Amino acid sequence: MSEIHAGASHAQPAPTSAGFVVPGHAQWTPSVADDIAESSDEFKNQFKIRVVDNSTRRVRASALIQRRYSWRGYSTSPLQRHDRDAVTLSACVEDATVATITAALDSPEGLFVSRLYGDEVRALRAEGRKLCEFTKLAVDESVRSHAVLGAIFHVAYMYVQNLHQCTDVLIEVNPRHVKFYQRMLGFKRVGAERFDPEVNAPAVLMRLDFNHSAAEINRLGGRRHASLGERSFYPYFFAPDEAAQIVGRLRGH
Repeated sequence: MSEIHAGASHAQPAPTSAGFVVPGHAQWTPSVADDIAESSDEFKNQFKIRVVDNSTRRVRASALIQRRYSWRGYSTSPLQRHDRDAVTLSACVEDATVATITAALDSPEGLFVSRLYGDEVRALRAEGRKLCEFTKLAVDESVRSHAVLGAIFHVAYMYVQNLHQCTDVLIEVNPRHVKFYQRMLGFKRVGAERFDPEVNAPAVLMRLDFNHSAAEINRLGGRRHASLGERSFYPYFFAPDEAAQIVGRLRGH
């Protein structure tokens, strides 16, 4: 679907005609602290959402980010060590990392998107909004599933909204993918197009109001049958009972 460079995202919608191949279907065993959730794609291939909090998983997630970004001609830096104001998640098929995203809270150091959109961020704070951002999104080229993106986005949402009571999430996307984020998650454009010298590409700031997300999750979460009539990721979000357990597992991170 997309790759986000630490606040400057460059999205590519993923086709849904095929799933990734899994050698075996492991059972869900939430005994490992950083195994947060399990789901399956539209083809019943299982994957797990994990917290990237050790060097092995950090190297794997960084390798995925760098491979996908370099393929598009963008530069990016490796993932940093664990930050108390952020969590990096990965979607894993056995030991292979097939997607990753970082959810970062606002802090005294500020948000990464403030580099290009400082005025817009300050205006949102002045409205009393508690902000966060999603960055470093990368998806393996083998993934052709809305379920993987729905699951990893929902866990990232739970971290910033359920645990930290954020009201809005910000991302920067390539202008040609604005409509994709509007359609698939309900983001709205809040900043003019600007050139990002770090990745040598244009960027647009977008915001997702979590009131919209909450309503869509209540309406569609865990109801994959609804995906036939919905052009969004929300039917691939977790059902309420699953989400409550996931929030519990996230509390340690």
